[in-house]
Amino acid sequence: MMLARTAENIYWMNRYLERAENMARLINAVSHVLLDLPRGASFGWDVLIKVVGLDEAFHRTYAEANEENILRFLVGDTNNAGSILSCVERARENSRTLREVLPSLAWERINAMFLTARHEFSSALSATARYQALAALISRRQALSGLLSECMSHDAAYRFLTLGGYIERMDMTTRIVDINAAVLMPRHQVSDDPALDLLWMGVLTSLNANQMYRRHVSVHMRSSEVIEFLLRDMRFPRTVAYCLSKIESSLAQLPHHEAPLKLLRMAQRRIDQMRFESLPPPLRHEYLEAMQTDLIALDECVASEYFRFENIESEL
Repeated sequence: MMLARTAENIYWMNRYLERAENMARLINAVSHVLLDLPRGASFGWDVLIKVVGLDEAFHRTYAEANEENILRFLVGDTNNAGSILSCVERARENSRTLREVLPSLAWERINAMFLTARHEFSSALSATARYQALAALISRRQALSGLLSECMSHDAAYRFLTLGGYIERMDMTTRIVDINAAVLMPRHQVSDDPALDLLWMGVLTSLNANQMYRRHVSVHMRSSEVIEFLLRDMRFPRTVAYCLSKIESSLAQLPHHEAPLKLLRMAQRRIDQMRFESLPPPLRHEYLEAMQTDLIALDECVASEYFRFENIESEL
């Protein structure tokens, strides 16, 4: 038998870890986008915090939405529950209660990740130092994922672990795809200018997807093809379609999965119905926001079905 509290803690532990990694990826994606901006374009930092859904929380603390304030808010501000440092700290606190479920090395790795993040992110960093620190955090998180995959029994606890991780990953992938919404173009710039396609290289690089995109799609960076790849490709582990398949697999092996699977298939249909090549950026943004709303509904359904029961029976 698995207590509902244990299931919830492991679900959210992995969501927080995935969120920290993906926020690091998003910020590094911005670094790449800034390098590739066409002449006359600028980056709307206020749009960035809207893309990640934290604009209201930001404006409660900061008066000006400039680069310095937003990066401080997203990286090391412990008053922001969605900052990288806050997410790693919450994952660490959740993992304290899971020592009987997780491999013993997992706690050591998570604790070390937190101590390093607290040391590196509690003060302001230069652009180069920040990029390197975020890349190192991504590497530590990937090493932890490998440990959990190879050294943890693939039982009900592991299904909740993967369920939380892939829900969070899918959410952030849609946000990273939407990052070009924060690029403010000159009025004379046409929407299909080939120079704009270079911006997608930064998006692919942030997801370590550059090589696989070139292998499976094209050596050329075309916006519609990049979006198609990141949302629909079933082979790359960070795409929306891949995440949906893993979420479905995890749910199918748990009891009481009918309602969550119904919501999941609604999200799948939304992906299937999108025609990226004909979508202007504002409409694409609306579709991506709708997908994020689908995930919120799925998360609430998972909580209702699993975390509010007295206990959950594992399927061994």
